[in-house]
Amino acid sequence: MNAQEIIQKLENRKPGILGSEKFSKYSVLLPLIQSKGEWRVLFEVRSSKLRRQPGEICFPGGRMEPSDENEQHTAVRETSEELGISENGIVNIFPLDYMISPFGTIIYPFVGFIEHSEEIKPNASEVDSIFTVPLSFLKENKPEIFQVEFKVMPEKNFPLNQIPGGENYNWQTRKMDECFYFYEDKVIWGLTARILKHFIEII
Repeated sequence: MNAQEIIQKLENRKPGILGSEKFSKYSVLLPLIQSKGEWRVLFEVRSSKLRRQPGEICFPGGRMEPSDENEQHTAVRETSEELGISENGIVNIFPLDYMISPFGTIIYPFVGFIEHSEEIKPNASEVDSIFTVPLSFLKENKPEIFQVEFKVMPEKNFPLNQIPGGENYNWQTRKMDECFYFYEDKVIWGLTARILKHFIEII
């Protein structure tokens, strides 16, 4: 292979996230509705029958399907399916910063306004219940922050003898902030709380 062949491989290539082809991609929507004379953020409580994260609090969303036009379409489609509303009833949709989780997923969050919120009929197979939190409360009450530490544990046959330091290799570890919002009897945490915090900081 000569230099020109290498250049041809590189010159029109657009950089991405290394290894992202192996990542699962999800989109979620932070829904805003007007209720009781104020703007409120809507949350779902996941059905206890779900295999993943049953009973946890989240935003509507799910995995990107090959038929989805883009990340925003995934967020709108999933919200429509989970809340039983028309896709056309979700308006003024804006992207937030996307996130790469430590667990091999990319999450694309969006904010959208739901019109005619009185028509919401949650899909019982996915959603146990819904509730809302006043935007004013979230702006006035910062989340509590705790840390999770990730430890490195090489598998048993890892070739430690082939790297400098061997068994005493100084692995880089990291800590991740976990946000907790407490509202009445509800606890909002994890990725949902991170997205919420990000949104509140923007506005």
